[in-house]
Amino acid sequence: MTVLDRLPRFVFFTGKGGVGKTSLACAVALRLAEQGRRVLLVSTDPASNVGQVFGQALANEIRAIDAVPGLSALEIDPHAAAQGYRERLIEPARASLSAEALRGMEEQLSGACTTEIAAFDEFTGLLTDAALQQRFDHVLFDTAPTGHTIRLLQLPGAWNRFLQTGQGDASCLGPLAGLDKQRERYQAAVDALADPALTRLVLVTRAQPSALREVARTHEELAQVGLRQQLLVVNGVMPEAEGAGDALAAAVFRREQQALAAMPAALQALPMQQLPLRSFDLVGLEALRRFLAPAELDTALAADAMKPLPSPRLADLMEDLAAPGHGLIMVMGKGGVGKTTLAAAIAVALAQRGLPVLLSTSDPAAHLTETLAGSDAVAMQERLPTLSVSRIDPKAETERYRAQVMASKGRSLDDHGRAMLAEDLRSPCTEEIAVFQAFSRAIREAGRRFVVMDTAPTGHTLLLLDATGAYHRDIARQMSRSGVGFTTPMMQLRDAERTKVLIVTLAENTPVQEAAQLQAELRRAGIEPWAWVVNNSLAQAGSASPLLQARALHEREFIKAVADVHASRYAVVPLLAEEPVGLERLAALSAPSSPG
Repeated sequence: MTVLDRLPRFVFFTGKGGVGKTSLACAVALRLAEQGRRVLLVSTDPASNVGQVFGQALANEIRAIDAVPGLSALEIDPHAAAQGYRERLIEPARASLSAEALRGMEEQLSGACTTEIAAFDEFTGLLTDAALQQRFDHVLFDTAPTGHTIRLLQLPGAWNRFLQTGQGDASCLGPLAGLDKQRERYQAAVDALADPALTRLVLVTRAQPSALREVARTHEELAQVGLRQQLLVVNGVMPEAEGAGDALAAAVFRREQQALAAMPAALQALPMQQLPLRSFDLVGLEALRRFLAPAELDTALAADAMKPLPSPRLADLMEDLAAPGHGLIMVMGKGGVGKTTLAAAIAVALAQRGLPVLLSTSDPAAHLTETLAGSDAVAMQERLPTLSVSRIDPKAETERYRAQVMASKGRSLDDHGRAMLAEDLRSPCTEEIAVFQAFSRAIREAGRRFVVMDTAPTGHTLLLLDATGAYHRDIARQMSRSGVGFTTPMMQLRDAERTKVLIVTLAENTPVQEAAQLQAELRRAGIEPWAWVVNNSLAQAGSASPLLQARALHEREFIKAVADVHASRYAVVPLLAEEPVGLERLAALSAPSSPG
């Protein structure tokens, strides 16, 4: 089976950030449309870049792709979806409620819970709308990185179960008010996802151990909710011929083949397609057509492409990062750019200086343990006694939050009241509140030690910051009436003395554009990024492989854009022959000398 064989109506492209989901989804959509099929391409990623790939502005509504007859696209914008959802709930009440009551209702509908429900509501509509089924032959979903997608695809069943058993009176009653009428639609969505004749899941990965482990987890979790027709696509595989005269390309080829040979057994049973690494950027129609075509032979480039590009290194940032002795360091960026690796490298470098460090993650698909592997927990504690590692686990945090609410709010309730409260807390919305509270606790820790936070991919992180902003506005309104001083998590994130945000990117068009958009979003929230890090750079690594030379030459314009346009300070980290896993290799990333 290949990605183009016997496609059903609904196709989901999912996987770890940065593996090429969007490129593959766009290329398949283009191929189908050029074969005469009517195709709708939907992005459920809060940080979508489908519009960039096609060179056309998209929105939270279906728009035809001008250059491709038969192809339309939709980017589900969580903010626009939430605004429309709020209006649908508030408009009927405008004539009957006072201005104060309407303000209270608007505030109740202003949080991240409403944003998630609204985006999810649009998603289920795409699976069940009879008019859309008449209008399109295929609906392709370019999804957010894994953790966010697993949650999205589990939500139809979760909300359906909640509405079937719930008693109402939920803590997020405002957002839930529009859901009770949707029971039949959510059941239809569950049925569509579970029907192999209607739905296929394309698991996109790279030939890397962490990506393969994550896609194996996705395979198992989504099979449990009914998505059992699955195809594995391994993207960006190094051709063996490129290693003939280049040590770096040969090392990459070897480690990719070792990763594929050792992939989890659950994945080995799936039909699999491999796509080769390409020298060109996957933007524009011609590049998308070439993506699914047979690989072309790259020719050697000018000698300048083989020379490492002089540029600042991660070591050049470490003195300023370490100087305060404590504080919050947030590592942000698009999925797949190496945030986890760089967060771990920074934490190790700080701990090697004897500074107290908590390395944590807010990514639902975290890989801190695998990144630090190579030294067991006891050995790591002996060598770096000031380093601690934690994870904001959504499931564990949700259970903690439920127990906390039952112990506080439930203490004075009778049995019936406690039963209703427990039912309320089974709402899928509860997870968003719990994760925000855990995020706030991690921020408070930065007052006494370094907290290095490996954040979730861009879209999920922005939703978390939305919750932080909503909490700040709510507290500010309450405290302004009392005149009492206060500090919120958002105030700490805006304090440049206490928080440093590092934006991680790759020297490619889409990651740099998305990083620039992330920076703009942060600035709108009053948060000024401290530095950019360009990771896995071939331009700084040097190579004799024609394929890698072509990619290195292409990188230079994007590194220049980071240096000259986007960043007040920056560093470039080269692609290494060996994956930066374990304390020694992580330490080498921030060492003044060239990494080995």
